[in-house]
Amino acid sequence: MRAFVGFFTTKSLYEHVDKFKEETKDFIKGKWIEPQNLHMTFQFLGDINQEQAVSVIKNIQRIADKSRPFRVQYKSLGVFPDRKRPRILWIGVSKGDNILKRLASEISQLNRKAGIRVDSKPFHPHVTICRIKEVDRKRLGSFMNRYRNFNFGEEVVDRIALISSSLTSIGPIYTVVEEFYFRRDKP
Repeated sequence: MRAFVGFFTTKSLYEHVDKFKEETKDFIKGKWIEPQNLHMTFQFLGDINQEQAVSVIKNIQRIADKSRPFRVQYKSLGVFPDRKRPRILWIGVSKGDNILKRLASEISQLNRKAGIRVDSKPFHPHVTICRIKEVDRKRLGSFMNRYRNFNFGEEVVDRIALISSSLTSIGPIYTVVEEFYFRRDKP
């Protein structure tokens, strides 16, 4: 199964994505992410077997059992790999980014011990909103600058999941394999 560890964001982010799709239709050609597919990936696992999936599920349950819900604030726009070769347009995170980085690190460390390869790229908290095929880079730069300090809203992150990703001709279909809520008790 092709899978990743992450969580789905609230659909309120999609109001902005829908607006961006209309605002950029003359200079960005690409695949915009559907509202039900907006998510943050802590670790992309690639193809894993059943035994590895069981290990990942145990690992994320262990992390969820010791984690508490926290707030994230979505802010600004960015691209991967860079502005000269933009392929992914994303919404970034300001508040809560250190907690997200810590969780991603813990997940990767536990999964490495379970024999699952770890991506060499550092984790950068973001929500992908468009896979860019063609773009006018100058207009994209102006667009991104306009939203550099824009607040896209906040949400409480209170769960983590193993999510399978089936690639189809109309785009990926994501299915939650197993999901765990963070602790709700007071410290």
